[in-house]
Amino acid sequence: MTSSSSPSQDTKRFAHAYPEGLRADALMEEDVAWSHEIDGEQFDRSERAALRRVVGLSTELEDVTEVEYRQLRLERVVLVGVWTTGTAQDADNSLAELAALAETAGALVLDGVIQRRDKPDAATYIGSGKAAELRDIVLETGADTVICDGELSPGQLIQLEDVVKVKVIDRTALILDIFAQHAKSREGKAQVALAQMQYMLPRLRGWGQSLSRQMGGGRGGLATRGPGETKIETDRRRIREKMAKMRREIADMKTGREIKRQERRRNKVPSVAIAGYTNAGKSSLLNRLTGAGVLVENALFATLDPTVRRAETPSGRLYTLADTVGFVRHLPHHLVEAFRSTMEEVGDSDLILHVVDGSHPNPEEQLAAVREVIRDVGATDVPEIVVINKADAADPLVLQRLLRVEKRALAVSARTGRGIDALLALIDDELPRPSVEIEALVPYTHGKLVARAHTEGEVISEEHTAEGTLLKVRVHEELAADLAPYTPVSAA
Repeated sequence: MTSSSSPSQDTKRFAHAYPEGLRADALMEEDVAWSHEIDGEQFDRSERAALRRVVGLSTELEDVTEVEYRQLRLERVVLVGVWTTGTAQDADNSLAELAALAETAGALVLDGVIQRRDKPDAATYIGSGKAAELRDIVLETGADTVICDGELSPGQLIQLEDVVKVKVIDRTALILDIFAQHAKSREGKAQVALAQMQYMLPRLRGWGQSLSRQMGGGRGGLATRGPGETKIETDRRRIREKMAKMRREIADMKTGREIKRQERRRNKVPSVAIAGYTNAGKSSLLNRLTGAGVLVENALFATLDPTVRRAETPSGRLYTLADTVGFVRHLPHHLVEAFRSTMEEVGDSDLILHVVDGSHPNPEEQLAAVREVIRDVGATDVPEIVVINKADAADPLVLQRLLRVEKRALAVSARTGRGIDALLALIDDELPRPSVEIEALVPYTHGKLVARAHTEGEVISEEHTAEGTLLKVRVHEELAADLAPYTPVSAA
C-alpha cells in the first residue's frame, strides 16, 4: 500500500498493483475475471450506437446514414472506503471485497482510498477536504465512476458528485447491479427489480422540466385549476404502482413454492438448506452431494436462483437439499426483503449447512455476516453444521482454529471430495428421525406400504417371507397407523 499524495496520514491509498491478498483476486481468480465476451444487453454503461452521416453517398434520397456500433468500454472506477471500526487489515479486506464486486459487475478498478474517521461525513461521506483530494485522483487516473464502500444517502450522493464531477454509486447500487446481471428466473428478475425500485425511489432527482408542474385537472373553465403534479412526483407515483404490482407477482410465485414445501412436509421428507457467503462453494457442494449440475463459477453471486434437489443419506433416508442465494457483508436490506420468500427455504429447513470459505483471509467475518442474515429471516432455531469448504487450499492453522471455535464443524473440499463421506454421515445423524418404531408383516399385495416405509421412514431390517415382507422400521405416526393392522401381534 502506498501513501496518499496528501501529507495527511489518515487517508490510505491503493496503488494499481495491490499487495498480494488485497486485490480482487484474493476472492476471485484472474483467469475467470471477465475473460469472456460480455453480453452487452445486460449493461447500460455507455451509448451502444451512434448515427454517423456518411458523406458522399446518395441514391434517391439526399443522403443515407449507417449505424456505427461502438465497442463496449468497461467503466474505470476508483474505490472509496471509510474506516470507522476494527483494524487497518479489516478496512483493507473490506475494500478488497469491494474491488471484487466491482470487477464482477464489469468495471476496471484503477485505484482506491480509505479515509479514517469516527463516522462518515453527513455531507460528502469522506469530508470536503478529502472529497477534493478524491477529485484530483479521479482526474489523475481518468476514472469515470467512484464507488463508495457503504450505503450513501441521496444528499451524500449528490454532494459528492458535485465535487468529483463524475458518477458516484454506493455499495448497495453495485450489488443490485450484479444481481440484475445474474438473475435468470422470472422470480429472481422480479425480486431484483423490486429491490432496485425500493432503492431508487428516495433517490430520484429532478431538474428543469422535471420540476415543472403539469396543468391542473378538472373539466370546467380552462382546465388549469390546481397546481398539478410535478414530473418527479409522477415518476414516484408510477414507481410505487410498479412496486405494488411486483409484490403481488412475487406473492403469487411464493404461493407455488409454498405448495411444494407443503407437499414435502406431507410426505415427511426432511429438508437441508445450504447457506453461506458468496463464492464459498455452495453450488459446488450441492453438485458434489447430489450431482445437480448447477452452474459453478469462481465469481461473486454467480448463482441467485434457489435449487432444490433430492438426496439420500448413507442409510437410505431421502431428504431434499436446497441451494440458496449467497450472502455478503452489509447485504442491502432491500435485497433481504425482496428475496425473503427465497430465503424462507432456510427458515423452513430441518438442518442448515453453513458453508464458509476456509481459504478466505477472514472466515470468521464471513460466518458472522451470514448468521446476521439468518437472524433476519428468523431461522435461528434451525440446527446448523458449519462446513469449512476449500480445505485443500486453506491454511492448516486456520482450519484448526475454526474447528476448535465451532463445535459442530467439518472441513471438506467440494473440488476433491475430501470429507464428503463424513459430512453425509453427519447429515444422517443430525436429520430428525421418525418417532415410532414398529414391526409389521406387510402382504405382497400392499407393496405401496413397503415403498412408503422406504421413502418416508427409516428401514432397520427387511425380510421377505412366504406371507409377505417383514419390516422393522422407524416411521412417523401417520404411517405407523397404516402399518398397525399388519403387526405380528394383530396378525396372530
